[in-house]
Amino acid sequence: MTATTPMKMETSANGSTTRVEVSSGASRDSENTGFRTTTPHMLKTSKVYAKRALMGGLSGFRSPVGMDRRDRVQAMRTGDIGFVHSWDINTSVDGPGTRMTVFMSGCPLRCQFCQNPDTWKMRDGKPVYLDDMVGHIVRYKDIFQSTGGGVTVSGGESMMQAAFVSRVFHAVKKEGVGTCLDTSGFLGRSWTDEMLEDVDMCLLDVKSGDEETYHRVTGAALAPTIEFGERYARLGKRIWVRFVLVPGLTDSVENVENVAKICERFGDAVEHIDVLGFHQLGRPKWHELRIPYPLETCEGPSRELKDRVRQQFRDHGFVVY
Repeated sequence: MTATTPMKMETSANGSTTRVEVSSGASRDSENTGFRTTTPHMLKTSKVYAKRALMGGLSGFRSPVGMDRRDRVQAMRTGDIGFVHSWDINTSVDGPGTRMTVFMSGCPLRCQFCQNPDTWKMRDGKPVYLDDMVGHIVRYKDIFQSTGGGVTVSGGESMMQAAFVSRVFHAVKKEGVGTCLDTSGFLGRSWTDEMLEDVDMCLLDVKSGDEETYHRVTGAALAPTIEFGERYARLGKRIWVRFVLVPGLTDSVENVENVAKICERFGDAVEHIDVLGFHQLGRPKWHELRIPYPLETCEGPSRELKDRVRQQFRDHGFVVY
């Protein structure tokens, strides 16, 4: 595939599959010039981004050219269009079976270990019509059904464009396609229970177990993640928890214990916990976007550290990968 696909962390649910970005398009030696965040259209002015955008898997979609700003905003509110970064097809990475992962643009968090800073700004995605997105997913339904797969919406933050994503899910479920949200849960309040009924399962990112560390990691509060996880569990849905293990940031014994206690609040909804080791595959994107990268010299966790953290979760009765 020639799509420019945001990267995920190292481990799949069964511990055997890792996504590798097809084309990074950015040099590890790019100069970091001190921007605190992305400026408007910074991506659009990047020659590297422009080249990747043509290969990003969205060139075949109709774009609402000629739609004025007022109509476009209204179409976003109703979910008739959504801003999409890219998509890919994968196996055992973003849920069970063979799946299409759709990466939405826009995210309210600023995680230090984010691999996809090029999805932070919604305006840097491509506007895609609802019917086009649904049709693109449904064309793969035979593969999804034969493997127990489906579509996973990620990001960015998958819950940010609630109207569009929920309508996509509602439409594809009618066609027999399984659905999954990959989310921090931070924007859970923007989704009604009726919307969530069309979400078969959730990959819930619990980025830290205490308020101080969570704020340091994301710049935001922990409570919305817990609130969403509890609510989703009450709906009788399936949760795969994801925890990114970053040495010196999220690896303390106390923090891991707190994450485990949070997961216990979700009860039997938690099928397993994925401990995802931090890596530097996303660093070139930070450099290309000229955003200071806080984990520039951070190394991935050792085998001993990963084993210790996984055992902590197992001690709480969880299945852990």
